[in-house]
Amino acid sequence: MNKRSVGSEKEKRAAKYLEEAGMRILARNFRCRQGEIDLVAADGNVIVFVEVKFRKNAGAGLPEEAVTARKMQRISRTAEFFYARYQLSPDTPCRFDVIAIEGDSLRHYRDAFPFAG
Repeated sequence: MNKRSVGSEKEKRAAKYLEEAGMRILARNFRCRQGEIDLVAADGNVIVFVEVKFRKNAGAGLPEEAVTARKMQRISRTAEFFYARYQLSPDTPCRFDVIAIEGDSLRHYRDAFPFAG
């Protein structure tokens, strides 16, 4: 499997996990000039922007460690564009989650980082 297909497979697994947790997937691989967000979900009335990171093992570091300050900033800017694109009220609450997949293990970090615009 190439890197892109592995990433797609892991994002599908993350989406299934979120759906089983009661969330509704609104978008997959939302892209704009500012960047990309792997998954956008609704958790009740909260919009959840989800970054999915995968590592085969901890040899290259934990997957969640790959969500750097720069990555958080890009995700935040992309989230702003998502709000504008779908004309969401600025009062609509949101949060930023990270799903780390290491081998067969999945860890979900709710509210992993604040808006970093």
